[in-house]
Amino acid sequence: MIKKIGKWVLGTVLLLLVVLGTLFAIMHESRPHGIVGTEADALANKMLTALNYEAYKNTRFLEWSFANDRHHYMWDKEQHQVTVRWEDYTVNLHLKDTNFGEVLESGNTIDGSEMVKILKKARKYFNNDSFWLVAPYKVYDPGTQRSLVTLDDGTQGLLVTYTTGGDTPGDSYLWLLNGEGIPQSFKMWVNIIPIGGLEASWEGWQLTESGAWLPTIHKLGPISLGLGTVKGYN
Repeated sequence: MIKKIGKWVLGTVLLLLVVLGTLFAIMHESRPHGIVGTEADALANKMLTALNYEAYKNTRFLEWSFANDRHHYMWDKEQHQVTVRWEDYTVNLHLKDTNFGEVLESGNTIDGSEMVKILKKARKYFNNDSFWLVAPYKVYDPGTQRSLVTLDDGTQGLLVTYTTGGDTPGDSYLWLLNGEGIPQSFKMWVNIIPIGGLEASWEGWQLTESGAWLPTIHKLGPISLGLGTVKGYN
């Protein structure tokens, strides 16, 4: 009986490896090589102009949720603070001081090592989930490299590589824009996803109260990532 179970487990693992290997072979794309220079920066600037980057810079508050309301955020950009809520936790993060913040669980203050652990988790959530909201506005962040990529249809895409900073330095994103410069999707080459070139849509663009444009949904194949009620105001 034990031998039969062992053979079944081994067979299942081998089948899973075959399926994953097949998916990798079908879907994986090598990261394209682009040309760094003024033309790449011009395409980046076109995107920022289309999204009203000046309005985004002057937006003080951003509110949204992630993964269909699993995480909720209220970000004060001016004060470099963000409130993160999930399950029974409410966390007040100070983005410029990684060792300082406040953690509440069901309204009760948490401190000590448990506070440090939850602060770290909240910061990780924020770094990931805010990227899905404002990534187009981060193409000139310190440590970024922009390059121009000629696509198969003859149009041009903007490849942005984050060489330093963040949780996963080295990640690259190929922005695919419409004629006006509005992002339609990007393809990803990121450390946490083994398949290169996975594409995620950027859609549901909404003009916020502050004048900045922000997305409200992303789609990765059959998966939808809603950002809830997105707000930007001063």
